[in-house]
Amino acid sequence: MVNEGDTITVNYIGQLEDGTIFDTSLEDIAKEAGQYNPAREYSPLGFTVGAGQMIKGFDNGVIGMEIGEERTVTIPAAEAYGEYDEELVQPIEINHLKEMGIEPEVGMPLYTQHGQVTVAKMNDTHAFIDYNHHLAGKTLVFKITLVSIGQE
Repeated sequence: MVNEGDTITVNYIGQLEDGTIFDTSLEDIAKEAGQYNPAREYSPLGFTVGAGQMIKGFDNGVIGMEIGEERTVTIPAAEAYGEYDEELVQPIEINHLKEMGIEPEVGMPLYTQHGQVTVAKMNDTHAFIDYNHHLAGKTLVFKITLVSIGQE
């Protein structure tokens, strides 16, 4: 049975509440969902429970699982990537982006020292950059299968 501090491996399918798959450790599921990335290795995910490597709701969701058990865990935004925060949408002058060789478009991902951000909206002079995680504010549903348990 999984306890905090155990090192485990799981297979998982991550979905939004509407059933849209956004991540999985299973290659066939990724292909079916149109999410397949040939550069990625599809294999069970290993992590230490409670070590902060996973979102809180995922960590909590595997506690008590037995090898081979399948469990569906619904994780509210607060235990996933947090609530969506409007204050994390910041304006930047379009001319400043153009000076860096960027022609901004709504929905465009940008890569910064803060990680990936998105151009949320634009007006004539500014692009509004969204620093929220792309899954912020969303309830997530994970189908988890426990593959192995070991202590580290």
